Amino acid sequence: CALPILFIGSIVSVPLGIASAIYITDMKGRLGGFVRFIVQAMSGVPSIVAGLFILAAFILTDFAGFSAVAGGLAYAILMLPTVARTSEEVLKLVPQDLRDAATALGSSRARVIMKIVLPTAKAGIITAVILGIARVIGETAPLLLTTSNTNGTNLNPFKDPIATIPVYIFQFLGSGYETSIQRAWGAALVLMIVVGILFALARVLAPKRKVN
Repeated sequence: CALPILFIGSIVSVPLGIASAIYITDMKGRLGGFVRFIVQAMSGVPSIVAGLFILAAFILTDFAGFSAVAGGLAYAILMLPTVARTSEEVLKLVPQDLRDAATALGSSRARVIMKIVLPTAKAGIITAVILGIARVIGETAPLLLTTSNTNGTNLNPFKDPIATIPVYIFQFLGSGYETSIQRAWGAALVLMIVVGILFALARVLAPKRKVN
């Protein structure tokens, strides 16, 4: 997949996902249950619905055209629940004693979160980001509706269609030409290798639960 699309999707989804997890686990606000419900509901949204939403909200309204930004926003919708839910589980693994000790020393809640909780859960949060990227890296439907496709190289993420591996595979498989089909299978192999590497990294970096 084009790196600008993943980068834009990560910029939007990672801060929102981590903030949602912190709000649920550490802030414990009155809307915590509602935020968890929204995150869980978003996890069941079909990928094509995310693409249709960006198409209707940004492209058909002439707010933005087919571009990497539009594709990144569609990816962000799909990445957000994975990042939020995984980060929430990781933050729950941080011992409550650490929070209580820092609070007893006079640290504010915000300082405890920034200086104690997040550094302790850093490896798990990185894992959450990797899983979020792996979740969307092969999605084709949102890109067909938001980035379209081009045979050239487009370095401007804010304007004009951009080439992506999932759309490349989709179009070449349906071309009917033997050479194009072979190229599509080759691209699919590359995509599978990338996803495998991402899941392997997530496995290595995932925090281990302590067994009492």
